[in-house]
Amino acid sequence: VAFVLRWYLQWAEAAHCEPGRGSALRFWSESVSSRPRKAWQLDLWAQAIRWYLEWLERIKSEQPVMSSDISLKERVSASVHRVGARRGLAVRTRKTYAGWAGCYAHWCGSVERIMNESYAREWLGWLVRERQVAFATQKQALNALAFFFKDVCCRKEVDLRSGVKQARRRVRVPIVLSPDEVDKLLQQMRGNYLLPAQLMYGTGLRLKELMGLRVKDLDLERDQLVIRAGKGDEDRVAVLPSILIEPLEKHLQKIRVLYDLDRATGLAGVSMPGALGRKYPKAGKQWSWFWVFPAASTGIARKARWKRRYHILDKVFQRHIRAAGQRAQLNKRVTPHVLRHSFATHLL
Repeated sequence: VAFVLRWYLQWAEAAHCEPGRGSALRFWSESVSSRPRKAWQLDLWAQAIRWYLEWLERIKSEQPVMSSDISLKERVSASVHRVGARRGLAVRTRKTYAGWAGCYAHWCGSVERIMNESYAREWLGWLVRERQVAFATQKQALNALAFFFKDVCCRKEVDLRSGVKQARRRVRVPIVLSPDEVDKLLQQMRGNYLLPAQLMYGTGLRLKELMGLRVKDLDLERDQLVIRAGKGDEDRVAVLPSILIEPLEKHLQKIRVLYDLDRATGLAGVSMPGALGRKYPKAGKQWSWFWVFPAASTGIARKARWKRRYHILDKVFQRHIRAAGQRAQLNKRVTPHVLRHSFATHLL
């Protein structure tokens, strides 16, 4: 693969041609098919050039004006981000994959090296030897490259593991708070952050699931809530502790005032998951889609010019959890995920 791409790019440079379908056809006619070749060579070379041309098309559709100011790293990152959006990957996943693919492109320095999976394996090993990354970090980089080769470059079979030095997988014991420590922590939670912390401990929700709760996800009559598009993009049902039913009812009455204020002031509706915002443009203004834990202030929507209300930011909630742990004088590293671990342990 790398050989024929290097050959084609050198030919295009010598012929003063821009890489593309036209120059590729000319290259094939003048340099490849004009001489006797074996069938397996022609198949392999044709497949490699098709991969490269498809990759170029993806980049051009993402960045219509290709200028010399756009680095190879930026082009690769943009193509991964765009294809990830089309595949329905979460925003964080797209950013992560695009970042790793961009780092790989910068390390390679040329298109023909990028397309060569042997360089990908070498880079994955380099991360462990030189950067001393952890097992989870190397696995994340591996997943990013697998997505790049298979989804962006349309490579069906790619071997990114053979001969790659694996980072040592460290087994860490999860941090768990005792029931007394949980009580001390919750007593130190302040303002609007107490109920989210109680709900997280009482149901074992993940942080992202907690922040993304909508009013319609709560079924207080049946003492349960629905977690939609959780890990693995699957829905599931969690049991609500009876002790939280009354606080949640009062909380919904409180945020209903905030919701009515947003509608009275003409504020844009809340953001909708996936393509639902385009399919049901008015749904974001319905009470059922309002956040269970809305932010106190409004913000500018991404890629738009209007204001809307978002949920409490993950980082803000994390900061309040850590601060409460310090005030409670807990000699453990306290994070929101610790509440999830504690829920599971105490349930057992």
